Amino acid sequence: MERKRTVYMDHAATTPTRPEVARAMLPYFSERFGNPSSLYALAREAKEAVEEARGKVAAAIGATPEEVFFTAGGTEADNWAIKGVAAANRKKGDHIVTSSIEHHAVLHPCRALEKQGYRVTYLPVDEFGRVEPGAVEEAITDKTILVSVMAANNEIGTVQPVAAISEIAHDHGVLFHTDAVQAIGAIPVDVDAMGADLLAISAHKFGGPKGTGALYIRRKTRIGTFMDGGAQERGRRAGTENVPGIVGMGRAIELAVGEMPQKAPRLAAMRDRLIRGILDAVPDTRLNGHPVERLANNVNVAFRYVEGESILLMLDALGIAASTGSACTSASLEPSHVLTACGLPPEHAHGSLRLTLGHRNTEEDVDYVLEVLPGIIGRLREISPLRGEA
Repeated sequence: MERKRTVYMDHAATTPTRPEVARAMLPYFSERFGNPSSLYALAREAKEAVEEARGKVAAAIGATPEEVFFTAGGTEADNWAIKGVAAANRKKGDHIVTSSIEHHAVLHPCRALEKQGYRVTYLPVDEFGRVEPGAVEEAITDKTILVSVMAANNEIGTVQPVAAISEIAHDHGVLFHTDAVQAIGAIPVDVDAMGADLLAISAHKFGGPKGTGALYIRRKTRIGTFMDGGAQERGRRAGTENVPGIVGMGRAIELAVGEMPQKAPRLAAMRDRLIRGILDAVPDTRLNGHPVERLANNVNVAFRYVEGESILLMLDALGIAASTGSACTSASLEPSHVLTACGLPPEHAHGSLRLTLGHRNTEEDVDYVLEVLPGIIGRLREISPLRGEA
């Protein structure tokens, strides 16, 4: 089939930096290049820009500026939250509760802590990828110091009942952390409504630059310093601030949250049309994730008898960028830990496809995917040895 257009549907992986964001950043690479820690006018100008951006991030999540700390991304923010709480609360306890479908930015720090003697409970999820709040309560012990459950899953788009989970955690005197990297600009994020003591953000997921993120830390939360060195970020995260990135993050979150009431319904309508079109046109296909409580831009389906990486290569040849739950393309033969936790057999999980929409996508993009995808699956199934085993 002939390539007719270029379609980017991998916004859960990264988003293009918006032109408004790039314009806001540009002066801080050149004429406003001062180090915010210095005292002269050029430095004060940079410092003011950092604090203005901090205020924008705080306003977007219902926090105060003093509770927002800039990082090098969502992974650092998650690591700081988990390892920082563990270090500062070791005398109180050594137990952490999280879910089996967290991003590796949460799972890997937890595994690293286990090697240091901490204990971690990895909660199961239902077939839709939801954590049962009651399971959180059952897992908490008198040694539990942190519960960490993501706001929305990056692979299957399922939105978690974080408010109910945080309430349970707080009832037991336990801190609550949520990875909100996929949630900003997609669903309302308010630290008080969610009951978050710690919340991680990454700018490049909502039209900002890569390499910039933030960790919300509620006042009086016991957490260790993540980076030692200078006195930046009120002495809690050393290193000269990435002023252009921080400025870009502030502008991006301002746009993303401001446009969400209009953007989310439009994306949800395209999402639903994609889901219906795929399920109607391709037999032996399953929707992954919650059918209702899911991100407005997320489509994740599993096709039996095919491999996800083959789907991606054929889509790419036709100008469509997407992703798969299979980890084969990252030198691993293991299927997605998220999909297997939801109960998919490995052979089904390997045939998953994730399409995540963004503000540039159009109805014509949806039409094009629905035009080419059924034929791709059909051709792959014709040559699949898996189908002969069924």
